Amino acid sequence: RQQKWKSSVSTQAKMPPCDFVPEKYESYPYERMQKIREQNIAPSLRMYYKKPLLLHQGHMQWLFDHEGRRYLDLFAGIVTVSVGHCHPKVTMATQKQLARLWHTTNIYMYPPIHEYAEKLTSLFPDPLKVVYLTNSGSEANDLAMFMARLHTGNFDIISLRGAYHGGSPYTLGLTSLGPYKHGVANGFGCTTTMLPDVFRGPWGGSHCRDSPVQTVRKCSCTEGVCLAKDQYIEQLRDTLNTSVPKTVAGFIAEPIQGVNGAVQYPRNFLKEAYQLIRERGGLCISDEVQTGFGRTGSHFWGFQTHGVVPDIVTLAKGIGNGFPMAAVVTTKEIANSLAENLHFNTFGGNPLACTVGAAVLDAIEEDGLQKNSEDVGTYTLLELAKLRDKFEIVGDVRGKGLMIGVEMVTDKNSRRPLPAEEVSQIWEDCKDMGVLIGRGGLYSQTFRIKPPMCITKRDVDFAVEVLRTALQRHVERAA
Repeated sequence: RQQKWKSSVSTQAKMPPCDFVPEKYESYPYERMQKIREQNIAPSLRMYYKKPLLLHQGHMQWLFDHEGRRYLDLFAGIVTVSVGHCHPKVTMATQKQLARLWHTTNIYMYPPIHEYAEKLTSLFPDPLKVVYLTNSGSEANDLAMFMARLHTGNFDIISLRGAYHGGSPYTLGLTSLGPYKHGVANGFGCTTTMLPDVFRGPWGGSHCRDSPVQTVRKCSCTEGVCLAKDQYIEQLRDTLNTSVPKTVAGFIAEPIQGVNGAVQYPRNFLKEAYQLIRERGGLCISDEVQTGFGRTGSHFWGFQTHGVVPDIVTLAKGIGNGFPMAAVVTTKEIANSLAENLHFNTFGGNPLACTVGAAVLDAIEEDGLQKNSEDVGTYTLLELAKLRDKFEIVGDVRGKGLMIGVEMVTDKNSRRPLPAEEVSQIWEDCKDMGVLIGRGGLYSQTFRIKPPMCITKRDVDFAVEVLRTALQRHVERAA
């Protein structure tokens, strides 16, 4: 049953049917959970919503709370549930392995790690054929930095402003979002360069992005010439000439920025950036933690949408559909640099993790989820663009496949971020109508829509109608 929306505005949208019946909730009452949260769980683990959800069960694109209410999950546990909550194929494979062998660690051979390594690397172009398995995206990026420094003998690594590459002390130097920064020394040898954001940055126009939806900014580019791209490359050149030594260890970028709200760069920016870094002796790292595994639709990996081949690729989140696993994929030569001394990971590539990872790859292929990401993602972007055209506070709709951002502004002309409390009200209203979406951006002004890749067009129609109702309600409140 759907929660009644206590408001003068009601949604015309009807939640698509779902024949799954959740089990009866039998754990502690809500109030006791809240108390445990306050007393025993670290306060840095913040929660969403004024009255946080107590979730009990999941099924594909749906989540159920302790009272049996159903929600359409458009955030997928922060872009992690790639093939669907409790996907039957993944669940079955995991249960089988659970009864066979949980863990021995990689000092021995066991089938899952070899089967998975072959399966995963077959999806990469040459020479990216060697994998090192870890447990989280921060850990993978940490290792990628380490490998780049070891292999090149250089130290400095460049990342883009607005990037999120992890929260470990090492990766915090690459992460370039103020709210994640703590007042302790970190990031020695890490330098940021200007983010080529064609909506919010100084340059950009209506032809820059690889997206079905472009910005509303006017563009004076001619066919094959992107002035914005040239200007942002000039900024990177400036960083290279002023802020780092003559040689660098590397450059890391997400193909589409995730935490910063699905920010996309001008076409060919990454291609030219990679060239500049390689001229300085550096390696190019693609952080595919959010864009990988078919989420962008047109390609399996985000870097392929830019026409580049990185030296190191980092994977996490969707790799295990919610199971804690991650990976670094690189060349034999770069991997050898790490083998000169011991480097060991107890749980990385454990039999259970590899079994989950292999089942996720099977599910993506068998369920046609890359194609679904492209079809349903493009449909979603075009439907959301209609909301942008209708509402002055919807400044930008962008993305590719099911990696989507909707940036909220006070008005399209100034592009000033809509105040956080106003964004929060719209977001809360969506939740009350049964749709869960994420938040991102430096000012928490961007809605992040990155659902399980099994979502349907019917789900999208429901979600867009809910968002339209919430936006309309905002307009009436403001009036």
